[in-house]
Amino acid sequence: MTQGTSERPQPSKWEKFKNFAIIFSFIVNVILVLVLLIAPFPTLILTHKLGEPLLNDLDTAFADLGKTVIKTQVQINDTLPVRFTLPLRQNTDVILTEEVPLSVPATFYLPGGGGAINGTVQLNLPKGLVLPVSLDLEVPVSTTVPVVMTVPVEIPLDEAGMGPAIEELRDVFRPLSDAIKRLPLAPKETATPQ
Repeated sequence: MTQGTSERPQPSKWEKFKNFAIIFSFIVNVILVLVLLIAPFPTLILTHKLGEPLLNDLDTAFADLGKTVIKTQVQINDTLPVRFTLPLRQNTDVILTEEVPLSVPATFYLPGGGGAINGTVQLNLPKGLVLPVSLDLEVPVSTTVPVVMTVPVEIPLDEAGMGPAIEELRDVFRPLSDAIKRLPLAPKETATPQ
């Protein structure tokens, strides 16, 4: 060893690690600060470009759902009971379908004051004889009528009771939509008080 040269002592492993940790920590902190300064801008743009239109479209869809009218056709295939009394008052002709025997009491008066004889007249009305008849009666009617039809149906959802539920859905998303609308569009707007 010569006297004129001074040698520096070799740093220990601990000193090397400590120096590396300080430099590494400094670099990480600088990167984090840069990320924090730059991060709000893309986030705000993404929120306004994606979140706001999405919430507006969702609100419009809910509003349109309230205006929706369901149009369909309902098939009806059923029987309907019918009960009423039919008044029947009219003159008509009837045709006898077989011989009708008649036995009628009768009084015969003899000419020239000869008196009267009581007796019975018996005769047969022939088959096919046409008789005039006057009908005056009440006919009870009890039957079922088949009902087969297609009925067009229009159901407005708002009037069918869905209106309040749809408004509740819109109210759920309204605070989020309002909060996004109040967000600034650029980072410099966050620094300036409104």
